[in-house]
Amino acid sequence: MNFKSISSLTIAAVVSILTGCNEGNKLSLSERSIIYCSEGSPETFNPQLSTSGTTADASAKQLYNSLIVYKGKNNTLGPALASSWHVTRDGKKITFYLRQDVKFHQTSYFTPTRVLNADDVIFSFNRILDKNHAFHQVSGGQYPFFQSVKFAELVEKIERINDFTVRFILKRNDSSFLANLATDYAVILSEEYGQTLQNKSTLHEIDILPIGTGPFKLKDYRVGSLIRFYRHDDYWQEKAKIEQLVYDISPSKTTRLTKLLAKECDVSSYPIAHKKITERADLSLESITSLNVGYFGFNTRKAPFDNKLVRQAISLAINKQAIIDTVYQGQAARAKSILPETSWAYDSDTPELGYDPIRAKSLLEVAGYAQGFTMDIWAMPVQRAYNPNAVTMAKLIQGDLKKIGVEVKIITYEWSTFLRRLSQGEHQTFLLGWTADHPDPDNFFTPMLSCSSSEQGSNRTFWCNKEYDQLLKNALSTTNMNKRKSYYAKAMAIINEEIPLLAIAHSKRFQARGVDVEGGILENFGGISFYKVSKKTMNNDIETLAQPQTADKASN
Repeated sequence: MNFKSISSLTIAAVVSILTGCNEGNKLSLSERSIIYCSEGSPETFNPQLSTSGTTADASAKQLYNSLIVYKGKNNTLGPALASSWHVTRDGKKITFYLRQDVKFHQTSYFTPTRVLNADDVIFSFNRILDKNHAFHQVSGGQYPFFQSVKFAELVEKIERINDFTVRFILKRNDSSFLANLATDYAVILSEEYGQTLQNKSTLHEIDILPIGTGPFKLKDYRVGSLIRFYRHDDYWQEKAKIEQLVYDISPSKTTRLTKLLAKECDVSSYPIAHKKITERADLSLESITSLNVGYFGFNTRKAPFDNKLVRQAISLAINKQAIIDTVYQGQAARAKSILPETSWAYDSDTPELGYDPIRAKSLLEVAGYAQGFTMDIWAMPVQRAYNPNAVTMAKLIQGDLKKIGVEVKIITYEWSTFLRRLSQGEHQTFLLGWTADHPDPDNFFTPMLSCSSSEQGSNRTFWCNKEYDQLLKNALSTTNMNKRKSYYAKAMAIINEEIPLLAIAHSKRFQARGVDVEGGILENFGGISFYKVSKKTMNNDIETLAQPQTADKASN
């Protein structure tokens, strides 16, 4: 299918499309639908194929479900399409018991004849695992998240026990496996829909004319302009509160702000001009701390940073709050550890190193650097959520360290050169960050600081601590959450003592909305969901929204 682009589409036109230009329906549309000003067009409607946040926001939580999900502020695992699951004592067999009343979307391009069953689960994951699967190479044959976690190296096979029971057999125990299945990428597709497309020789439609089990179904997509969803009235949970959801695609942050202020969108992604928004009585600004960390790292293979006393001294001299206020403009949480507070493994008892230049000076004297020394800070040249301005941050650190007699030279390179030379260990210290692929804490601890990752290049501190690595191994070998949390707390204590890096900030994701929009949208992890969103009604006697007089198939 070829998506047609249209150069412009006013909100008035959107309203006209949705209501059939019936004046009597406009108030009902306002009350029974949400217009979301999105920052971009999705690459696909199948999040298995992309790690793009824009793609996930437009598909994962709206169109699909996964077997299990993260729930609550602590991101604990809970049931979804699987009502329960069982893990064998050795951790190598995980059996999922599926709900027996889950219906797929019915659209003009597909009418399901059965409910979700084990065949759909096997189809969805074998597409990723099996290179000979009919759909594996469709849309490019790349599944970036699953390839990054070496999913195919872990899963030996998937067994169909009966219609509503499926078992994953692993080659080894890995307690992050369930976490991977709860991500936005582990969605369940329809095997029956796949068979229909095979019969028509239109396999590519599985990713652009999506069929899922989620709270909304795709109605219309016009590249660069809008996405329109209808409510899935046969949803296996309580139906969504809104009947229609429109993504008004507006890449310009200024355009999104203008539309928000003009009430042409109900919710806006990544808003600017926070002060202007908060001054408006009819708007609200909300945020959530993302699972990321911006940090200042040391090359522990190079003197003087092979001495932990020096690393401690430098860290104590850095005023993190000043960095939060200046670089992040208050739009981040000050980090106590590499884990943000939203992680289930976060330990509130972890002490923060703090800002203490007097103690920093004394530690330098003990380490043999009473007169200070000269050092380099490598500042990354690009903006990232975890560090919006590394050069400015480096200048602030430069000023802090001068107070304890340490002179700093700031170095930066073009991004690819910066990363290449960093991986080769040419640096002394550096400013970088990490964004987790999923909420499992191992996705912070292992790639950032393990011995193996120091060899592969993602651990640019080159710090290797065998006791720390053993704690990570112990944590992955058990599915007991309390035990895992205990192991990670001990690992964090080692980091705080050794200080291969100084965690500075966990940045926040912001969103603006009208005060009449109720319900949570920003997820603790994994983008956005409009499932529980509604609007305050002005007239309780308004009749049900009339159905639009447009085709039910996404635009060709």
